[in-house]
Parts: sequence; C-alpha cells; structure tokens
Amino acid sequence: MKYSAGVLLFRREPEVHVLLGHMGGPLWARKDSGAWSIPKGEYEPETEEARAAAGREFDEELGVPVPVGEWIALGEVHYGSGRSKKQVTVWAVEGELDPARVVPGTFEMEWPPRSGEYRAFPEVDRVEWFDLTTAHDKLTTGQRPLLTRLADRLR
Repeated sequence: MKYSAGVLLFRREPEVHVLLGHMGGPLWARKDSGAWSIPKGEYEPETEEARAAAGREFDEELGVPVPVGEWIALGEVHYGSGRSKKQVTVWAVEGELDPARVVPGTFEMEWPPRSGEYRAFPEVDRVEWFDLTTAHDKLTTGQRPLLTRLADRLR
C-alpha cells in the first residue's frame, strides 16, 4: 500500500470553496471531471509523520507553503487496488491563496510511451477554487468523501 497526505485549503465567501489542482501531465490533459486532486503526495510512515508530509507535499506541489491556520483532521480515505492501493490522510486548513502565485513542482515520465525519452511535467497544471458541489464533480472519486467530511465539520 502507498501512503499519501495532503491539505485541503478552504475559504468561506459566504459558501465554502476549496482549492483543487488539476493533475498535470499528458494523461490528464484533456480530462476535467474526476481529474482534479487535493494537493497531496506520498510519504513513508516509518520515517515521516503524515501531517509533516501533508505540509511538505502542499509546498512541493504548489510552490507555496500552507497558509497559517488551524489544521482540521478529515481522516483517511482508501482507494485503488493491488499495487495501486492508496491510503490518503487529509487535513483542512482555512486560508487564502491566489492561484496565480502557484509555481507547481514537476515530475518526470517516459513520453511518448516506450520512446525511451523522459520529459518533465508539472505536478498540477492549474489550480482553482470551487464550491463544494462543483468540487465533488471535479475531484477524483476516491477523494470525494473528504468534501462531505469538511462540510460536516464546518456545520
């Protein structure tokens, strides 16, 4: 199993909006529904605490630190199967972030497939604020329960 941790940034205006990142790289370029994610990344639970990893990954993916604020535990979600099985632990933090300030980290992958050529792609190719209903449609299926948990915690 792989372990990931992340931060779901939210704001109230007056309804709740969350900040999501559209997954970068050629595999997601033409997809929208289900192609957005909470800023998160993998960590090794034997060597790093989940909350520390969540902050580090937010900074690595977006190029800016998590805004100062209370960290609200949203718990874990599990998705995938086999070697792709993943446990994601997420905290919500209320704060502001201008998407124009985001400078995404990059990853490398072989592209085109089986070409032997490796190219760098942004971790996220764009970042936007969405109300919870729209975010539900944009977010990957496995992460959607976290939106319900956030809404419940804010009631």
